[in-house]
Amino acid sequence: MSRGANLLKHQLLGRMRRRRGAGPAPPSRLDELLERHGADHRKVFVHAGLSDVKQAFGTDPYAFLRGRLTANFRSVLVPGFTDYFATSGVYHKQHSRPKHGTFGPLFLRDADYRTDDAMKSILVEGPYRFDDCRHTDSYHEDGCFARLVEEDTLVMDIGTPWLTCSHLHYFESRLDVDYVVERTFDGVLCAKGGDCEPIEQTCGVRTSPFYSWNKPKLTRLLERDGALDSYDLNGLQVMFFTLGDLAASLVPRLADDPKYLVTL
Repeated sequence: MSRGANLLKHQLLGRMRRRRGAGPAPPSRLDELLERHGADHRKVFVHAGLSDVKQAFGTDPYAFLRGRLTANFRSVLVPGFTDYFATSGVYHKQHSRPKHGTFGPLFLRDADYRTDDAMKSILVEGPYRFDDCRHTDSYHEDGCFARLVEEDTLVMDIGTPWLTCSHLHYFESRLDVDYVVERTFDGVLCAKGGDCEPIEQTCGVRTSPFYSWNKPKLTRLLERDGALDSYDLNGLQVMFFTLGDLAASLVPRLADDPKYLVTL
């Protein structure tokens, strides 16, 4: 019952926030935030909603945001998730379109590097690399997601209805919650040059589509723990937190209550 109530609440809140949107905001305010956080971090993992960015700054939202990110961080990381590999069996590092949103597919053309993970790839513009990580098991303790937690990587959410974090999948898998199971999928990985090779990709997947993260609860948790910097630029939401701080706040709760993220 609590799971169903959480799913319904999540959907209604999302619609309300998307309707509200953002109003005009001075670019200098965003520049100030990026300069402040970029001074302490060389890389940033970004989730972006371009609709609110466009409303706030009245320009090409992708070019505007990417330009400011690359000016303040040596490396910009973006999720390039292609969960459809589970059915298609084909992952092309140049042409497999990221599944979620608009920012990721646009960023793909500018990325210098993409991980070999056929379902949960990470796009990178800049010098950062995952060469010594395990790519064939998305949430392995030696994988790409684990590495970013170890390095206390900065996460930035901009224009999203609420806190967004691709690493929540990782924490669910590492803590072995009962609504996520590990599955291995066969297929082929194709490089930019067109050469393809057979692969097996292991990834945690949910046992039901009716589980939904309670992001308002997670936001309140990080705020209480002093782990979230949140800003409102005339309706444009901008949030920063680090994966180390997220782990410190979330992991003990998730260990005590395996359904912490998906219930009210």
